[in-house]
Amino acid sequence: MNRVYVVKCGDYQETEKGIQELLAMMGGIEQFAAQGERIALKVNLLRAAKPDEAVSTHPAVTSAIARMAKACGALPVIMDSPGAGYRYNEKILDKTYRTCGMHEIAEAAGIELNRDTSHEIVSFPEGELIKRFEVITPVVNSDGVFNLCKLKTHSFMHMTGAVKNLFGVVPGLAKPGYHGKLHDTEHFANMLLDLTGFVAPRLSIMDAIVAMEGEGPGSGRPREVGLLLASRNALALDVVASHIMGLERERNPLLVAAGKRGLHPNRLEEVEIVGPEVSDLVIPNFELPATIYDGSGAGGEAWWVRLMEPLFKHALSVKPVVRKDRCIACGACRDACPMNVITLDDSSYARIDHRGCIRCYCCHEMCPENAIELRQGFLYRMANR
Repeated sequence: MNRVYVVKCGDYQETEKGIQELLAMMGGIEQFAAQGERIALKVNLLRAAKPDEAVSTHPAVTSAIARMAKACGALPVIMDSPGAGYRYNEKILDKTYRTCGMHEIAEAAGIELNRDTSHEIVSFPEGELIKRFEVITPVVNSDGVFNLCKLKTHSFMHMTGAVKNLFGVVPGLAKPGYHGKLHDTEHFANMLLDLTGFVAPRLSIMDAIVAMEGEGPGSGRPREVGLLLASRNALALDVVASHIMGLERERNPLLVAAGKRGLHPNRLEEVEIVGPEVSDLVIPNFELPATIYDGSGAGGEAWWVRLMEPLFKHALSVKPVVRKDRCIACGACRDACPMNVITLDDSSYARIDHRGCIRCYCCHEMCPENAIELRQGFLYRMANR
């Protein structure tokens, strides 16, 4: 279960060959799907973004695994609930499917796109932190889940991969509620681990052909990585992904939380990698998000930074700031904010009340115009020179 399979794939034109190679190494698609089973293909569709922006799971990856599942007699269904701030309705889904390239590949391969926008309250007594979730109905009713994630940085959690991708099973406007209640990374990471335990994906495949670096998950820059990864264990996949990005375990809230729980693997040495040598996987100078040193992560800050943080919250952190020249007052940031501190008030641009901002960066994540930048406070810059 702690085995991660890796193949090199330098171009999306070679995706089908790469996916076939991965699945062959794992014993074939028949290990994960059977005749007549309804398989949820949980892709990452954060928002309506073109495939070359590296915001979403590339349609070539989705198409390859969907065709393989269909060939063995299963019934694959492409699905996701877009990020916080977007209503989970058919209009939003249709726009997202079309812009992200999912509509085109679904038509070409005869694959179903989920249109069911209902959700259910599910019980998960095994959860350590969260014992009840809102989950989109097609995931609840599926026979199995394939977790098709994208390798990206994340302003709040520092990395988004296999485990974080499963947050998309929570319906649209329910997501800000989790950020509001779990506004530090340790609690949020523990929620994600519980949610992963509930969803229990049979297979996780990571699109790392082109990843996102910088201020992800929606406003960073595409970065060619040239890899496809797969595992039965979503956490194991993220351990390797963190290594690829050069994100130290101590600064990955998810791996720190897993370690505290005694969940394995949470360190690279606990993972068996099948494919290229470990030393060949690290991408040099991969740009991590600025928030990695602002005190919202898993630790590692200087002692005096931790001591002064309550007194100088704004000066010692990275705060979201609206760029008036880019803002179109669409309201996506306002709807995504779990603390309701963003207003439009008949203005031509959004306004953030930083007194109530909890630094979850949902506004930055969901802005379709990249109109919210993350600005470093003066003491933050001094502390991280």
